[in-house]
Amino acid sequence: MKKILSLLLALTLVITLAGCGGTSKTPKKIVVGATPVPHAEVLKVAKEVLQEKGYELEIKEFTDYVQPNLSLQSGDLDANYFQHTPYLNDFNAEQKTDLVPIASIHYEPLGIYPGKTKSLGELKDGAQVAIPNDTTNEARALLLLEAQGLIKVDPNAGLKATINDIVENPKNLKFIEIEAAQLVRSLQDVNIAVINGNYAIQGGLNAMTDALAKEEKDSEAAVTYANILVVRRGDENREDLKALAEALQSEKVKKFIEDTYKGAVVPMF
Repeated sequence: MKKILSLLLALTLVITLAGCGGTSKTPKKIVVGATPVPHAEVLKVAKEVLQEKGYELEIKEFTDYVQPNLSLQSGDLDANYFQHTPYLNDFNAEQKTDLVPIASIHYEPLGIYPGKTKSLGELKDGAQVAIPNDTTNEARALLLLEAQGLIKVDPNAGLKATINDIVENPKNLKFIEIEAAQLVRSLQDVNIAVINGNYAIQGGLNAMTDALAKEEKDSEAAVTYANILVVRRGDENREDLKALAEALQSEKVKKFIEDTYKGAVVPMF
């Protein structure tokens, strides 16, 4: 009987040790929220880099700009990757969230795209212009239109500018504020539209080849509106999130961005 008990104890110890050895090899999971294009596509490349470091990356896709931040704040995500710093700052202020950037990854030029009107010179009095309806991207759109000489914006408004801050509008342009994700669909109904880079790409457009005008890569906008990896405050020094940032800034990811998007997405590292 004692021999049987001894054998059972020995067998239990072997199984326990084997189980411990197996657990140590299990990769740590990082859950990241992102919009589909280009962010989720870029993350899939970063996932390959992270696997070599012993991490598993789970990518959750969102089709709007609100839920990824709310999900991060609530703890459903470890990080998100879809926004620029001005948008994040506005979101934190309005939603009382406490989210912080830990790395700049890429920049997507905002572009003015043709709808019913095929060139800026052909815009007629009262032409309809679709722009993003969120605060920071609306201001960004207005500043791009101003750079083309179409309007003049109150300089005191800065990145908070709205259509109410337009001080000169010689063509009496009619502005239609639309959710950023719907701007590509609006093109058939308006004369021109100012569209965020990610949604333009998702809609089959490229700022380099299809836009009537765009933000330039050497402009202040490129730095101001660089897309960032964001985490909850207090998680900035987590080793797994540092590894994620390094993966997103790897040569493999840089080459993927340059080869895939051909100037519609520009690496910032």
